[in-house]
Amino acid sequence: MRMLVTGGSGKLGTFVVREFASHGYEVVSVDQKRPADMPDGVRFVHVDLHNIGEVAGAMRGADGVVHLGAIPNPYGFADEVVFSNNTTATFAVLQAASLLGVKKAAIASSVSAYGAAWSPTPLLARYVPLDESHPMDNHDAYGLSKEVDERTAEMFVRRDGMQIAALRFHWVGHPDEIAGIGPDGMTQAELIANAKILWGYVDVRDAASACRLALEAEFDGFEAFNIVAPDTQSHTPTEDLLRTYAPSIEIRSPISETDSAISTEKAQRILGWTCRHGWRD
Repeated sequence: MRMLVTGGSGKLGTFVVREFASHGYEVVSVDQKRPADMPDGVRFVHVDLHNIGEVAGAMRGADGVVHLGAIPNPYGFADEVVFSNNTTATFAVLQAASLLGVKKAAIASSVSAYGAAWSPTPLLARYVPLDESHPMDNHDAYGLSKEVDERTAEMFVRRDGMQIAALRFHWVGHPDEIAGIGPDGMTQAELIANAKILWGYVDVRDAASACRLALEAEFDGFEAFNIVAPDTQSHTPTEDLLRTYAPSIEIRSPISETDSAISTEKAQRILGWTCRHGWRD
């Protein structure tokens, strides 16, 4: 089977390309730049993701697509550039899939879509464990672009009967970045600053496996999935962190020890996804 990976030269994309290749898939990687190295047999195509014709040309013969190509945060670009780049690319990739009859796709969404991560004014989740039903309350262009990407995916599902997974990634770290958290976990200053994102993370290798599983899984229509490690970046019990640094957040059900305040039950149940790597290893 052939899979197309957009943003295949990026931080996560390089691992996704390797993940599919290591599981016997034929992989086409598209990006604006060629990666430093690629697994044997992977084909690279330079593509402008805003050009539906170029995307369709690279996608021809594919059985599924993982769309990762985007501006990954709001830094360094004007709001309108972040928003238009990300939403236009997502529409173009899914439109190309629609025209070619490709029925399976996974798109990179983000926990930023819930609204707290990049909000210019302090904003916290309404409740925890934070699940995929939590409202999106965006005050920034990046989070809004992810919300619109998901709505775009829903339209293609309604119109064309596609199966699309929106993978809501947390901060994606390389193994050396994860190890760099250190044996003591976050400092107090980091605990304060990261309350808005509930002290989460995910190893890039686990994020890559979620992409593969999202295309291998069978489910109806559109589904969003939190892709987050099962623990926080702290040795302090999570409920204590919440009471200390985010007391306004409602704790709707008990959170054991240092377990994550973000639920991944849905990804485990539907995709069969579990984390295999963490900073405590």
